[in-house]
Amino acid sequence: MTVAFTPIAPEIGAQTTGLSGTRLLEPDAVAALRTALAERGVVVCRGADLSDAEFSALGRQLGEAVVPPMGGDAAHPEIDTITLDPAKSQLAEVRRGTFFWHIDGTRDETPQKATVLLARQVADEGGDTEFATTYAAWRALPDDERKQLADLRVVHSFTAAQLLVNPDPSPKERAAWDRIPSREHPLLWTHRDGRTSLLIGATAERIVGMAEKESRELLDRLLDYATQERFTLRHSWRPGDLVLWDNTGLLHRAMPYEPASLRLLRRITFAGEEPVTA
Repeated sequence: MTVAFTPIAPEIGAQTTGLSGTRLLEPDAVAALRTALAERGVVVCRGADLSDAEFSALGRQLGEAVVPPMGGDAAHPEIDTITLDPAKSQLAEVRRGTFFWHIDGTRDETPQKATVLLARQVADEGGDTEFATTYAAWRALPDDERKQLADLRVVHSFTAAQLLVNPDPSPKERAAWDRIPSREHPLLWTHRDGRTSLLIGATAERIVGMAEKESRELLDRLLDYATQERFTLRHSWRPGDLVLWDNTGLLHRAMPYEPASLRLLRRITFAGEEPVTA
């Protein structure tokens, strides 16, 4: 049976149904996932219904899995649990930061390549995930704006993201955030395949060498531009859904949901394969 994906939106996303269980682990299905990811940025498999063992096996075929900082599942260390319930995850409190547009790993020299999520339980209200392609946003920029951005560099920090969640931290909290190393990158990431993406989002603290007000205005304007409807996709979760996306060229965020929500996703993140270069 041929594996076929249907485009979801003009600039982003591809979807299939009926591709589930061990069928997803077959070589032609994995190859189709890879192709759809490269071409469309986000790949949705409705009703994938994988067990943890199958999810782990799929992850091994898609890339080099990264073990979460606090450790993952006992049987499958690369599988992380995404929830706001502190009884189920030590990182539940910081998950509120995912409500803001971001790219994972911006404080690393080589950000993570991709991430795949599998829905176990979904929220009664809220909890959708949105994606925005900065590849398409870059392509649509006028030439004069491209030239203005060409040589800019941006500092990404943990503090910038946390201030969105808690804009009035205690001195002790702020000092703890500031101790976490930041990273300076080119604002424009030129990839090995020739495409360009924008390194913006919640962690983008400031443009190097630019006045604070001007820097903030530019970063906010670029984020608003890149997340307008024509560049975005919103996924409403159903139990069993699997979603894979390209972290190097896309922003993503979770729509807010209550801490008491049953929403529970399983996640595998893949190691980066190329450092950020201008």
